[in-house]
Amino acid sequence: MARVFSGMQPTGDATLGNLLGALRPWVDTQNADAYYCVVDLHALTVPHDPAGLRRQTLELATLFLSVGLDPDIGTLFVQSHVHEHTELAWLMECTAAFGELRRMTQFKDKSERSDFVSAGLLTYPALMAADILLYDTEEVPVGDDQRQHVELTRDVAERFNSRYGQTFTVPKAVIGRVGARVMDLQDPSRKMSKSDDTSAGTLLLLEDLGSIAKKIKRAVTDTNYDPKQPGAANLLSILSACTGDDPDTLAANYTQYGPLKADVTEAVTAVVEPVQRRYAELSADPATVAKILERGAEKAQTVAAATLDRARRNVGLLVRDEG
Repeated sequence: MARVFSGMQPTGDATLGNLLGALRPWVDTQNADAYYCVVDLHALTVPHDPAGLRRQTLELATLFLSVGLDPDIGTLFVQSHVHEHTELAWLMECTAAFGELRRMTQFKDKSERSDFVSAGLLTYPALMAADILLYDTEEVPVGDDQRQHVELTRDVAERFNSRYGQTFTVPKAVIGRVGARVMDLQDPSRKMSKSDDTSAGTLLLLEDLGSIAKKIKRAVTDTNYDPKQPGAANLLSILSACTGDDPDTLAANYTQYGPLKADVTEAVTAVVEPVQRRYAELSADPATVAKILERGAEKAQTVAAATLDRARRNVGLLVRDEG
């Protein structure tokens, strides 16, 4: 199987969309060459609470394990525990063009909505490129909104290789089909987001099951059943992602929204409940989770250090004499 790298920021609470669009596909494709990372350094691009960041980093790592990522198969670690990420990021910043970084859609969107725009928000894609390239990654499972960043990573890798000799594997983005873009239940024109954790349209992965049922029941739909209506299409997509059944086939099973919402609630509960149960077990033993992360960082660093050393030598940095 292909070597894979993917990561998730420890910001906000994980949603059903994160589970169906990212975490479950990660579990389904995990192998000895899979690297999964809590990208805590990316969370520093905006003002944050330090204690909250530490807590959310451990919580997200625990959630990775709860959904079925196996540290005995792939490699699970925290980004900041492997210093090679920040060192390679500088080489990527010096390879990427200012115009390329400035044109990134997420930078433009976030900078327009923020009073404080950090330099890190601009150079975020260079760090993401370093994350990916450190592990000779072949495939990067991402949502469609991150495709642009992977394309930049490809461009930067090819530019570096052209200038300084073969150094990096050029990766490709892998966009999941079903469940890759779970939409907000109250506004199906936009993606269900971790930043909207108080919204009635967002289903949190660790949310009370009764609350989840109420939100699904109140999901926006038309008066008459229409599977092509955005709200209905979103419910069918969620049902499809939970059950593995084709959404078009599912659509033909309903003539009213009531039964559809009931089936979506049942399917979501069946997916979420075991994750919540396992999370409760793991969160009661944080020391074990910390040891898993330590082992993962050691495994990741072995690969990352070799890649960084190759990049340093090829770009012309003087090798330190440690003799």
